[in-house]
Amino acid sequence: MTAYDIIVLGSGPGGYVTAIRASQLGFKTAIVEKESLGGVCLNWGCIPTKALLKSAQVFEYLKHAGDYGLTVKEYDKDFDAVVNRSRNVAGGMSKGVQFLMKKNKIDVLDGFGKILAGKKVAVTQGKKTEEYQAQHIIIATGARSRELPSLPQDGKKVIGYREAMTLPKQPKKLIVVGSGAIGIEFAYFYNAMGTEVTIVEYLDRIVPVEDEEVSKQLERSFKKSGIKILTHAEVTGVDTKGKGVKATVKTSKGEEVLHADIVLSAVGIKTNIENIGLEEVGIVVDRDKILVNDFYQTNLPGYYAIGDVTQGQALAHVASAEGILCVEKIAGHHVEPLDYGNVPGCTYCSPEIASVGLTEAQAKEKGFDIKVGKFPFSASGKAQAGGNSEGFVKVIFDAKYGEWLGCHMIGTGVTDMIAEAVLGRKLETTGHEVLKAVHPHPTMSEAVMEAVADAYDEVIHL
Repeated sequence: MTAYDIIVLGSGPGGYVTAIRASQLGFKTAIVEKESLGGVCLNWGCIPTKALLKSAQVFEYLKHAGDYGLTVKEYDKDFDAVVNRSRNVAGGMSKGVQFLMKKNKIDVLDGFGKILAGKKVAVTQGKKTEEYQAQHIIIATGARSRELPSLPQDGKKVIGYREAMTLPKQPKKLIVVGSGAIGIEFAYFYNAMGTEVTIVEYLDRIVPVEDEEVSKQLERSFKKSGIKILTHAEVTGVDTKGKGVKATVKTSKGEEVLHADIVLSAVGIKTNIENIGLEEVGIVVDRDKILVNDFYQTNLPGYYAIGDVTQGQALAHVASAEGILCVEKIAGHHVEPLDYGNVPGCTYCSPEIASVGLTEAQAKEKGFDIKVGKFPFSASGKAQAGGNSEGFVKVIFDAKYGEWLGCHMIGTGVTDMIAEAVLGRKLETTGHEVLKAVHPHPTMSEAVMEAVADAYDEVIHL
């Protein structure tokens, strides 16, 4: 039986990053993957969706070429070519992970991994099963699209995110159920490509985890683009007989039946913890999540879990950070627990959304006396020059000590700007320090400085 120091189950951005860091630290490492290296993120999530969204953005630019003084006489979209480009980008990224595995001398064990007692892992490929020994086993098996009883997925007319990326033909009408990042990104993509899109959200506003002003701005932008939005709404049943699909939607005004070609269910995720040996080995699970301590140890010595299968935010960058922390702790490094209050969230629709820390409502609920600053991109020279003046930057500070409590952005390219707030908060910066840090002009990023200036009544350009 082959023995390793560390075996990682799952090769998503949690698993493969963990394996690389383990190898760097001198551990003999193997990784188990049942499908494609890179997991959902590289193959069916973060990366290929951004490729689709880029195609939609370029198509939107072509539609509005006249706004930039340009004449484009003929242009059209090729839905198949857009999907193929996305798949090629994903394929290239997966090959990149294969290269990283070889470079770092990590053994890739193809097949379905199951943990066994005595720190062993069984890997099954077809009819063949092999067992491996390890000092430390790290579970990073991720998650998949969650199914609601009222919305069973058949993969054809009622689909999850995976099918939404590779539809054989573009739907004329699409209903998106759920307005988290996945639902919102696909709603934007299909609407930009010319599909008639309706969003159905159970709560009182879309992107409900974001600051309320961000939700309102996105709703305005989406409605302007022709997306129909139903909030306080619930799909109570679907009828897939005949042509297309009929969705019964219960709203505060009563019931209505919506007709579409396809319903996309984007109501959250379900962890991949079935049949991987948790019950047999005796690892404690609570509400679909594996229970771990601050350094990702389960209740059993030698068994760890990171990423979507644990309690933290189900985000690629969280899984990566957790995996690195986990193996550094195993290596005996002095490490601090991850600060889950300083994890940025990004949604790549148009306009983009990026946020970190407390919303205004959360800051008030916690009893902070706050200073709030806001700077609209309509007052930004760079945004106006680029023809992208929708949105704003909003900052929240503790009035007493100047602590940066939260930052919320909606606008073009804001997902590339939020790291300033994450780093500032990590370094325990104050509002005055941000304000006095010279920001380049003209850039979108100076809107952060301007929003802080607004919070402290020093704003120049408003």
